[in-house]
Amino acid sequence: MAAEDRLDLPMVGERQSLREQVAHALRAALITGEMRPGVVYSAPVLAAQFGVSATPVREAMLDLAKEGLVEAVRNKGFRVTELSDRDLDELTEIRQLIEVPTVARLADSARAEEFERLRPIAEEIVSASERGDLLAYVDADLRFHVELLSLCGNAHLVSVVRDLRNRARLYGLSQLSERGTLGDSAREHLQLLDALKSGDGAAVGHLMAEHIGHVRGIWAEH
Repeated sequence: MAAEDRLDLPMVGERQSLREQVAHALRAALITGEMRPGVVYSAPVLAAQFGVSATPVREAMLDLAKEGLVEAVRNKGFRVTELSDRDLDELTEIRQLIEVPTVARLADSARAEEFERLRPIAEEIVSASERGDLLAYVDADLRFHVELLSLCGNAHLVSVVRDLRNRARLYGLSQLSERGTLGDSAREHLQLLDALKSGDGAAVGHLMAEHIGHVRGIWAEH
């Protein structure tokens, strides 16, 4: 088992609940890879780094455990969940099966106004990729896809996809950001909106399949 490292974590304040602030900071550390799969992190040690009591840290970790990002280790703390290549392939396959046909069916020029409401989020994704803000990137990316899928009117489908995306968090984002290739994936959201507005379901399905495939490629490069 890998040794626990000291993390570069911020001190937290009073604007949000401590639980929310800690969860936000830990999620960022997970996304950027600072918190590493297989390593066990104890709530008291993390709490000391945050400058808070162990209770909000433990609560935040339990929230992350519900998302499948960490798992509780009895009497020790929480271990960052490890996903094998097979896990990632299977999660990608499920996303392809659900999201590609669902989004393709949404293509309709009569719904152009609904799609345009998502453009600011798509632009936010591009902006986050350009400035290397990985947490903002992942947050905006999740909001974009959840709001797009919400247009299908199936709340259960949206819930399933949200869970899949939480479990298959993006690996290797920091390396892609440094190389400047994260922007390519970001701009695909704008291309997708244009295809949806055109009413070309086949083009939308192709773009969506490529986009999910590119995400799997990001994991492979990590």
